[in-house]
Amino acid sequence: MDRIIASDVAEFAKSHALDDLPENKQFEHFTSYITVRRHHARTFDTDDIVVGGNSEPSIDSIAIIVNGTLVTEPSTIDELIERNGYLEVNFVFGQADRGSHFDSSKMGTFGYGVEDFFRDEPTLPRGERVRLAAEIKDAIFDQGNKLRKKPTCRLYYATTGRWNEDQIPVARRDATVTAIESTQLFSSIDYHCYGSNELHDLYVRTKTAVTREFEFKERRSMPKPDGVKSAYIGYAPAAEFMKIISDDSGDDILGSIFDENVRDWQDYNAVNKEMRDTLQSPHRDRFALMNNGVTIITSRIGGAGDDLILENFQVVNGCQTSNVLFNERHEDLSKVFVPLRLIETEDEAVKQAIITATNRQTELTTEQLYALTDFSRQLEDTFKTYDEPVRLYYERRDGQYDRFPEINKTKIVVPRALVTAFAAMFLNDPTRVTRNYKTIRTKVGAEIFAKGHHIEPYYVAAYAAYRLAFLLRNKLKGDTGARFHILTALRYLLDSRPLPPMNRNEIKSRCEEMTKLLWDHAKSDELFAEASSIVHKVVEDQGLEFDRDNIRTEATTKGLLQHFGIRVADDRA
Repeated sequence: MDRIIASDVAEFAKSHALDDLPENKQFEHFTSYITVRRHHARTFDTDDIVVGGNSEPSIDSIAIIVNGTLVTEPSTIDELIERNGYLEVNFVFGQADRGSHFDSSKMGTFGYGVEDFFRDEPTLPRGERVRLAAEIKDAIFDQGNKLRKKPTCRLYYATTGRWNEDQIPVARRDATVTAIESTQLFSSIDYHCYGSNELHDLYVRTKTAVTREFEFKERRSMPKPDGVKSAYIGYAPAAEFMKIISDDSGDDILGSIFDENVRDWQDYNAVNKEMRDTLQSPHRDRFALMNNGVTIITSRIGGAGDDLILENFQVVNGCQTSNVLFNERHEDLSKVFVPLRLIETEDEAVKQAIITATNRQTELTTEQLYALTDFSRQLEDTFKTYDEPVRLYYERRDGQYDRFPEINKTKIVVPRALVTAFAAMFLNDPTRVTRNYKTIRTKVGAEIFAKGHHIEPYYVAAYAAYRLAFLLRNKLKGDTGARFHILTALRYLLDSRPLPPMNRNEIKSRCEEMTKLLWDHAKSDELFAEASSIVHKVVEDQGLEFDRDNIRTEATTKGLLQHFGIRVADDRA
């Protein structure tokens, strides 16, 4: 590797706690991360996409992104259908080669591996990670009638050399695309060949906040209350608005900028159908007169003249409008304008007031809004009060820590990961967090992230999950499928007494004692190993092999709780 890429990989490995891996494995994680980030702006763990092992010589990473979510469990597909009513799918495959040139033979092998992945009867051997990805793929195509359009397929072949469009590698690349096109499974297929220059540029992008430049000529300044640096209202051409909401590839909508909407895209309900019909009609130029518009909050507005640059922004109102416009982007929208309101502020109180006001227009309970705004803020602020090296970072907004390379990325806690860890440790629900996450999600605002809850149990769950992730990469390899059951067992090893309500002072003091044990890595590593052994024994006592499908069952959860003397209702399902 040249010195620049070697430096990039070293920095990446350090910030993602991958220092102990051999350099070739670090390069695999590095390339998989920066290429998938083109399509998925949310924080994720490369362990979820790097397939590893020597039984998959043709593919190094597989990412399956559905409705903006990086899917790691087949059951998530049903959850997304129930939540959104549709599936929008992007398959992303990666192959990392530290060689200094593009080897057409290896490129062909990579391409054949992707072809084989989509075969009903594969010819290549599959390790556990590839089998899991194939199960997710099958779950998607089994629900083919829910696909909004055929999936997209992206291939990334990365080396440390330079891509010069040489004839033989180009021919091999094009032949792979033609072969995959013949399956007729995809709406589009791209095979990207990236050398050191492209890899460095992509890595730099991952360390900066999301920025978008667009033309906003038809605008007027608005009054600026305290805490607001600037505010504008006006109309943006649809083509310019697309620059704001599209991801780096231009092929997908930038899902992470809609997180503060709380409510997801509602597919084509009556209102959204009317918007679509307007855009498809000869009267599409009336769109701006018939639409309430889009509100964007941004940390900074830069640029000069009519060309504005938005940095670290959120579309807090207008998710439905944005999705309809993006879906109709291939129509002639030259006469379509989007009502747009921009607010520049770094004042969190102002942001929360605007976000809460806009989201209160949706069908959300007071408890849900509290969980998604006030409680999340408490989590973020409290986690930061812990001193290094035990400080964690709760990420309320996607990518908010991207600009801080000094932060160990394995210490960033995303909402779903915290919900699942908390449910496993404090609600005794290690099965549902993977098999039926939607039932866990409904507890947010009531049993999880509820008003009056102390933060300490959430820190315990987050730190335990962080430490377990480290051990799964090093000392407990092969236990990945049991991680939530291990967390459940660990809680009882830390403190076997019945838990008080999460709003009682007693839970705070008891969690502080659990925290002290977790911080002592010598002691906690022994407890993690014991928890792993207990889960192994529970599965083996059922006469079953220790694999993902046998672990993640209610029978295993019941057996685990009974091991600790906990009575389990027979109707637990």
